[in-house]
Amino acid sequence: MEGYEFQLIPAHDGGRNVVYIFEKEGADARVLRIAFLPDRSREDFLGEVEYVRYLFERGGSVSNVVSSRKGNLLEEITHNNHTFYICLFEKAKGKRLVDNHYQYREGVPITEYYYNCGKTLGKLHNLSKGYTPVHSRHHFSDKYNAEYIDQLIPDSLSLLKEKLFELLTTIEGLDKNRDSYGMVHFDYNDGNYSIDMDTGQITVYDFDNSCYCWYMFDLAGLWTSGVGWIQFEPDADKRRKFMDEYFQTVLAGYRSETELEDSMLDMVPLFIKVSLLENIVDAFEVMRNNGEEPTCDEELSYLIKCMEDDIPYKGFFHEIYSCEEPFEYEVHDI
Repeated sequence: MEGYEFQLIPAHDGGRNVVYIFEKEGADARVLRIAFLPDRSREDFLGEVEYVRYLFERGGSVSNVVSSRKGNLLEEITHNNHTFYICLFEKAKGKRLVDNHYQYREGVPITEYYYNCGKTLGKLHNLSKGYTPVHSRHHFSDKYNAEYIDQLIPDSLSLLKEKLFELLTTIEGLDKNRDSYGMVHFDYNDGNYSIDMDTGQITVYDFDNSCYCWYMFDLAGLWTSGVGWIQFEPDADKRRKFMDEYFQTVLAGYRSETELEDSMLDMVPLFIKVSLLENIVDAFEVMRNNGEEPTCDEELSYLIKCMEDDIPYKGFFHEIYSCEEPFEYEVHDI
């Protein structure tokens, strides 16, 4: 990276890496990621970067991992008995929606974006169906299991834990065939891809959480991402109508790249619930990793309420939802 100027990208709450962007006139920008926490092994990182390279080489729209001078996708540095794992990625062309003030391409209908979100994800899933790893990533149930959740979440939230255990039992009974289960991104949202504002092409990055899971998890995540476009609408029927149309456009894009049985769509509400489980676990993990006592703010209280009361679709069409304070609820006691 000689001759490049570099700057630190500000970390977000719960972030697990130090990330720098490297830029040089006349050269493509690069993103350097340094992982410093002991929560992942060398095999985990190799599983991630090998998967990214596999997707890129087969036409997946992802930020490719750049080989080191030694020809490695991953480098290790040990300093003061601490191991750092380092990898370099091509910087995705374009910009994130948030960096463009949530304005899409000028003169182009936003439905193109919805369609491309589905299409890009469909391509990645289709490629995953043929993927055989050298170094395997973890499976959903390796982390999201009753034993771990029981340790992480306080006993005072007994109803929440009971509902989470029931949900885990339900999904453990689902098929894990080639068409329904494989490597997924696990965090597919507009914070983790850039859009080329000249062409509309989406380039995906941050496969840090990628794992073996049901493909429906990523699709349910896309449903959840869509609520941001209509979250301030006070009329629940109008919110529902928008979400139906939005998701049909997403699915049209998805199905242009890979098959999806109609029966799988019946599982969208179930996997929206699974994404709530992931959000809840993540919130308690961040508190634990920061050395904080478990507390519930309005956003976490909202998720817990939806889970405890079996409220579907993240409460978006339910009386619990407020368009003035989206996805917030009175603070839950612990």
